[in-house]
Amino acid sequence: MPSQKPDPRLNPWRDDLAAAHLRGEVAAPKFVDGVVKQINAPVATLRRSPADGAMQDSQLLYGETFRIFEVKNGWAWGQAEADDYVGYVPDNAFDAPHAVTHKLAAQRSFIYRDRDIKSRPLMAVSFGAKLSVVAEQSGFAELAHGGFLYARHMVAVDEFEQDPVAVARRFIGAPYFWGGREATGLDCSALVQAALWACGFACPRDSDMQQAALGQKTDTPAYGDIVFWKGHVGFISGDNLLLHANAHHMAVAEEPFDAACARIKAANGGAVTVIKRL
Repeated sequence: MPSQKPDPRLNPWRDDLAAAHLRGEVAAPKFVDGVVKQINAPVATLRRSPADGAMQDSQLLYGETFRIFEVKNGWAWGQAEADDYVGYVPDNAFDAPHAVTHKLAAQRSFIYRDRDIKSRPLMAVSFGAKLSVVAEQSGFAELAHGGFLYARHMVAVDEFEQDPVAVARRFIGAPYFWGGREATGLDCSALVQAALWACGFACPRDSDMQQAALGQKTDTPAYGDIVFWKGHVGFISGDNLLLHANAHHMAVAEEPFDAACARIKAANGGAVTVIKRL
């Protein structure tokens, strides 16, 4: 047995239960394969422990899938299939999975009760939401889980953009929200993840994971490079410009890179740890 256990953020194991694929890597009295479900809510919180007041580590967007290993007392414990993040999600946020065909390309859009923009919206969903479309008619996409979405707000799930910075810039002004991943609120690493995913790049959830996994180190910052501090991340978005979701502005903001570095260091955030180029 290895002396160091796998990262619990990315490996579903507890002292009493673990995913079957971790057999031999961790000690647990019970191993399970889990069951895949799909999010059928606008967004679902993923918490560190099964309590409403527990830390929100991340979120799951509409249509994303989650492998559930246990359901107990109103909470499902499992792992997000998109980025492998482990946590607890309210067990009323799920439905049976359907094949994903499209994704939301607009920052926000409504799922309507009927094929009519004047009908009552069932919910609003955010950029990157996964959509299971069963038919298109009269400018609307009919969804497998029910409801209709304005078809021009979506693209095929395998259609990708070219510029992560341009994608991230659309979020300017969105509130900073710890653990958030939706257009109405997100954190620094979620902004980077959303922008890279939209352009077809694999990207983990947290900034330390991103620093380890993304790109190659560079000493000559340029447009599109990703800048890391301890616990923070953003994009070089132009000559001496930084684009990032941050708790100083409490929003996604673009500002002079040098000024941001000085402020972060003065606030005990330390110096830049590395700049990576994809």
